Amino acid sequence: MLKRIKVEQLTLGMHLKKFCGSWLDHPFFRNSFVLTDPQDIEAILASNIKEVWIDCEKGLDVVTAEETISEAESEAQLEDELKQVASGQRQAMRVPAAQEIARAAKICLRSKESVMAMFEDVRMGRLVEMGGAKLVVDEIASSIVRNPGALISLVRIKEADNYTYMHSVAVCAMMVALAKQLGWDEDRTRSAGLAGLLHDLGKAVTPPEILKKPAKLTDAEFGIMKGHSAEGYKLLLSGASNDPMVMDVCLHHHERMDGLGYPDRLQGEQISLAARMGAVCDVYDAITSNRRYKLGWDPSESLRQMAQWVNGHFDPKVFQAFVKSMGIYPVGSLVRLSSGRIGVVTEQTDRSLIMPIVKVFFSIESNMRIEPQIVDLSQPGVTEKITQREDPANWYSPEINELWSGLPQSSW
Repeated sequence: MLKRIKVEQLTLGMHLKKFCGSWLDHPFFRNSFVLTDPQDIEAILASNIKEVWIDCEKGLDVVTAEETISEAESEAQLEDELKQVASGQRQAMRVPAAQEIARAAKICLRSKESVMAMFEDVRMGRLVEMGGAKLVVDEIASSIVRNPGALISLVRIKEADNYTYMHSVAVCAMMVALAKQLGWDEDRTRSAGLAGLLHDLGKAVTPPEILKKPAKLTDAEFGIMKGHSAEGYKLLLSGASNDPMVMDVCLHHHERMDGLGYPDRLQGEQISLAARMGAVCDVYDAITSNRRYKLGWDPSESLRQMAQWVNGHFDPKVFQAFVKSMGIYPVGSLVRLSSGRIGVVTEQTDRSLIMPIVKVFFSIESNMRIEPQIVDLSQPGVTEKITQREDPANWYSPEINELWSGLPQSSW
């Protein structure tokens, strides 16, 4: 019997089935568990959650006898709530990046914490909490719907120590955006996001001295590292996941169209569409991220380099869709305008892939910083255009990331 109760009615021994509210409104990664620690109840009472669902067959019932609905009605009501959440994501209106960026930053932080908890569960021999993973995907997907560039751009800025965890978040976000670009329905898009979130699960059991080595791996070490895809597949196979797409992407996101990938050296159409999507998202985030042994490439330069690898590494149609979802000049790209000003891309526009919104901050003519100004290249009457991308090494400033995001570094 499922019951929806107020959080004040919670007692130890109850089986919490679901929180009634956003995943950001409570501090728990797991969404379904038995309450055994008084501190957990205190944490719920201190959160923004007002009501929860409990399963009376798996835990204690409420102490006071109150009018309840039947189990079938409860199940139907809970399912209807879940559908309303999904429907709300589909119907959500797009908002400006400046409006979404702060919420996206919170989602990035919570998602990283959730992936860390997931990896720790695996290291401790526990099964992956798929319910919690799906909540992460739903929150990421909702942010992508509101503004695709906000979260994807923020998650690119990651510390080397957190690379593995934030990489999972980044690939999840890009898989969702790419699936939407390809016109996938809600269920397939969610599976794509879940596949992105779990694609590197096998790294949870990769020796840390290899995973965190601050230099190039030896051939022997790289051989061990390559085993993470098969290890992840085994973990999913033995766990609660029965989603074929998730398992396939986990196993095959390092396959290449020319057959030179791993672990199975699949070629062309032998590689599923989802795994081909995973390959593009995985590589893009890897080459745009700062690592212990190298600095990440500029977003637009990364796309330019990847375009040269299309014939061997990537599916051309998937890569083309990926570029459309990101923009030719992704958020964070440094560009030179025809006016001789240098700026950073802050948001894409619907009119054209080459007409993003740019925040200019430097004048080449006067050779000095200028007051930052927003220029929407897609607006009627705007005659400026991008003439070339710029190498961040030539214009690097600690403030560049703050310029396009509007957030201080400490808030990421």
